[in-house]
Amino acid sequence: MTAPNPSVSLREHVVPIKAETHVVAVRWLKQALVLGLADGRVLRWRDGATDIVEAHAGGILCATGDKDRLISGGDDGRVVATGAEGEPEELAKDPKRRWIDAITLSAGGNLAWNTGKTVHARDEKGRIRTLEAASTPQGLVFAPKGYRLAIAQMNGVSLWYPNTEAKPEFLEWKGSHLDVAWSPDGRFVVTSMQENALHGWKLGDKPSHMRMTGYPAKPRSLSWSHDGLWLASSGADGAIVWPFQGDGPQGKAPRECGVRHARVTRVAFHPGALVLAIGYDDGCILLVRLTDGSELLVRPAQKGSGISAFAWDKGGKRLAFGAEDGAAGVLTLPA
Repeated sequence: MTAPNPSVSLREHVVPIKAETHVVAVRWLKQALVLGLADGRVLRWRDGATDIVEAHAGGILCATGDKDRLISGGDDGRVVATGAEGEPEELAKDPKRRWIDAITLSAGGNLAWNTGKTVHARDEKGRIRTLEAASTPQGLVFAPKGYRLAIAQMNGVSLWYPNTEAKPEFLEWKGSHLDVAWSPDGRFVVTSMQENALHGWKLGDKPSHMRMTGYPAKPRSLSWSHDGLWLASSGADGAIVWPFQGDGPQGKAPRECGVRHARVTRVAFHPGALVLAIGYDDGCILLVRLTDGSELLVRPAQKGSGISAFAWDKGGKRLAFGAEDGAAGVLTLPA
């Protein structure tokens, strides 16, 4: 990515979208941008034109997806896929209507979601396996390669192969683990914690621990750089970016990017460059280049409009965002 000329205001390259309610997730499909909304609807945007479909009979709590569909979990106990056209398709339904608030999709099409303490994993052929966790799963993510699932829960992370009878490997660390991220090279698993910290493990025959503390708030947004050497996180008045070269961040200081008098709520690395999108609880959005720390303003602060969702398109030419008050938009980077 070529950094835009600092004299050019990126604010002029943002097209606004009116979602009208809390934006839970944004996702670029091949033919459109889709926004999962807290009231259960999905808004589809294409070159300025929008349409809305009802995906859930209740709120959307979580979402994932691929190039063809947004896959959402809701408080109606349903997993629903919404494409760029047509009506939403129900993929799964919990008979007890338990909330689905964790969901993930692998590059190969494997899908996983939770209901209560149960984790469901469906492979690309539609076969479903289940696992009863010791406590309610909070976060799910597939390994970058292979059919292996990381499950964040109380006091650690389970690493489960759904296609085998083997007992999951448990990575133990006391506390409540919320979100979970697997490094692109498969060497590290990192969780956000209720205790305002990150915790990581370097995988191997004897997994080693990595403690990342000092956050004033819970770091609920995590994003790996395209080369897997940096992990950005929210939860402070700047994006906290940890180095994962070699054996990881233990004993190394993180970088702080985009420090302002506001709390970072969302982070998203560019898919092909060391450029980080940072969203704040006052609605401001910055782009920060890690190589020299340069900053570009995308969106100024907006009262009561914390950034709640980010998504770069595949080529890194456009950044979509959504906010808690229903504001949203698309930044197209100038050539």
